[in-house]
Amino acid sequence: MPNSAVHIQDQTLRVIGEALQTGTMQRARRVLNALHPAEIAHLLEALPYSQRGILWNMLDHDDDGEILLNMGDEARNRLIKLMDSDALVSATEGLEFDDLADLLADLPDTVTQQALAGMDQRDRQRLESVLSYDEDTAGGLMNTDTVTVRRDVTLDVVLRYLRARGELPRATDSLFVVDRYDHYIGTLALSKILTNKPTELVRDVMENTAEAFEANMDASIVAKSFEDLDLVSAAVVDEDNKLIGRITVDDVLDVIRDEAEHSVFSMAGLSEEEDLFGPVVASTRRRAIWLGVNLLTAFLAAWVISLFQMTLEKIIVLAILIPVVASMGGIAGSQTLTLVIRGLALGQVGRSNSKLLLLKEISIGFLNGMAWAFIVATVVILWFKDFKMGAIIAVAMMANLVCAALAGVTIPIILHKLNIDPALAGGVLLTTITDIIGIFAFLGLATWLLI
Repeated sequence: MPNSAVHIQDQTLRVIGEALQTGTMQRARRVLNALHPAEIAHLLEALPYSQRGILWNMLDHDDDGEILLNMGDEARNRLIKLMDSDALVSATEGLEFDDLADLLADLPDTVTQQALAGMDQRDRQRLESVLSYDEDTAGGLMNTDTVTVRRDVTLDVVLRYLRARGELPRATDSLFVVDRYDHYIGTLALSKILTNKPTELVRDVMENTAEAFEANMDASIVAKSFEDLDLVSAAVVDEDNKLIGRITVDDVLDVIRDEAEHSVFSMAGLSEEEDLFGPVVASTRRRAIWLGVNLLTAFLAAWVISLFQMTLEKIIVLAILIPVVASMGGIAGSQTLTLVIRGLALGQVGRSNSKLLLLKEISIGFLNGMAWAFIVATVVILWFKDFKMGAIIAVAMMANLVCAALAGVTIPIILHKLNIDPALAGGVLLTTITDIIGIFAFLGLATWLLI
């Protein structure tokens, strides 16, 4: 969210908070209902659960469906519990089919049946077409509001057809060209219709190589194609190349945002759908699992330190310097890990270039290791007046930074091959490895050379 939007959101939140405290509900109601549905959704998520119900009852309820769709799963499910069946059915009205499919997945079965019963047969079939595909596929993202033309008609005929329609679906930059059996052939840009002679045939000005996505294609691949090709909309086809829908850029932006949030939250062991003001006990339970995993890795590092108890008792200064070696390895490894996870997500890292990437990162680790080992060794020698201690920490740091680079590349690649999210598990494994290697190298060398 841009800084200006954040500032406006903060101001609105303050106004609403003051209105709730002072009881000036009319002012709060005016401010609230003047907001965009997405802004209302963000505002509701920024308030404690006890205040959400108050604000929800102050809404005009013209855009309930849009508001619910813009909220995280956990926060949305809690609001749904406050609404009766009639209100939920009303919230589904007016939504586009791709958005409606997303919302129906969270509604009770009885409400879903009521919503379907209120549709005509054509709309029900279109909705069921979207619901038949997984939400993380092109079919789950698509909308069925396509505008099609034949390639053997003139642009004048197309123009008259569009005028007869009266309006076009949102984010329409092209019409889809199909044959009599609805097989996808290409696209006809609106700009081509306006800038070419009315007597030109569609076949002569259409784009035959325009991207079309199979309905079962993964949503992340679709998002990357939109990003790389600067698409505004694209066709979705079934296994027989029949046109069944289209994807627009706003749907893809949701995918990109969700993937970014997933990566950030996963690194901390959190769900991107977690409610900011969710129940304390439930949030505690989820976070406790991740804290437990980290505690086990911490005990593993502590066990390695205990192997050198006698050394530490004789040379106390070693205990002071342990965090220096461990933390430098952790930071260096995290840099490489983040780079590789991003590369895997974008499809830039694979079998063909992983060895070159590994060599590059090890080289960076070696050069950084040399530079920082020299600096740290100099500081330690000047601090403790001990040349051997400086040499020991320098060697340990070089070894740890090289191993951190090796782990930062190999861990996410291995996890990716095992279908484990590298963003979720990579950080814990990396920290464990760099801590153990750094501590073992430092204390092992000290035991060998000083005891």
